[in-house]
Amino acid sequence: MSAVADAPVRIRFEDVSVDFPTAHGPMRVLDRVSCDIRQGEFVSVIGPSGCGKTTLMNILGGFVQPTSGRVLLDGQPVAGPGPDRGVIFQEYGVFPWLTVRQNIEFGLKLAANRVPAAERAATAERYMGLMGLGDFANHFPKHLSGGMRQRLALARAYAVKPQFLLMDEPFGALDAQTRTAMQDLLLQVLQAEGKTVMLITHSVDEAIYLSSRIVVVTARPARIRTVIDVPFGYPRAEAVHEDPRFAALRSQIRELVMEEYAAQAKQAVRLSD
Repeated sequence: MSAVADAPVRIRFEDVSVDFPTAHGPMRVLDRVSCDIRQGEFVSVIGPSGCGKTTLMNILGGFVQPTSGRVLLDGQPVAGPGPDRGVIFQEYGVFPWLTVRQNIEFGLKLAANRVPAAERAATAERYMGLMGLGDFANHFPKHLSGGMRQRLALARAYAVKPQFLLMDEPFGALDAQTRTAMQDLLLQVLQAEGKTVMLITHSVDEAIYLSSRIVVVTARPARIRTVIDVPFGYPRAEAVHEDPRFAALRSQIRELVMEEYAAQAKQAVRLSD
């Protein structure tokens, strides 16, 4: 943990606010958010549904521009999407008309990441092996289970060698057993590859199990309520769930999140009056 604490800051949110236009005027979604993410950190963002977590990630991804403030990547403002950031959504993000192999190779044919055919093939073989997809190389996504499609999405994101992995509820649609297996697979691949990760999640257990730090945000407009250091090092194993510190941290974060859900409910009542 100390090595990460001493690592350089790669991502910096500086006083970031976002207003979205509505029929009743601007609606503030993010309000003066400031946060740093260091090289090699796994940072999870957790808070009520609809509070602005995904908007925070979309700004880092380059898909949304802040109304005020800025996001810096290695000291430079984020101006748009780039190959240095791999994005994984809950909806899998794979092309249904391409096979498993073709999906993984797709990004390596684009101008930003183009490599020779032999390197594309070797990269596809590597990630199909890591993700347990080797026997399905010529299958289309419709023939894969949900967990396998999400493994394919991870493989696609990793194949282009991004420095940063941005994940928005990537395992939210999976059943509990598959979700646990995907979390373990992600930790294994991260240990092998080394990435800086930002995860949006509603699962307190998932945030604790995967993260080095957890950012708890408020009801909309999202502000940072608190940042919590996770007291477990890497590599991690299932046994960490039985650690008394895990249970204490779960209770602490759940209480914070439920307080924000209550605040959100009060907001909804005021708006309906």
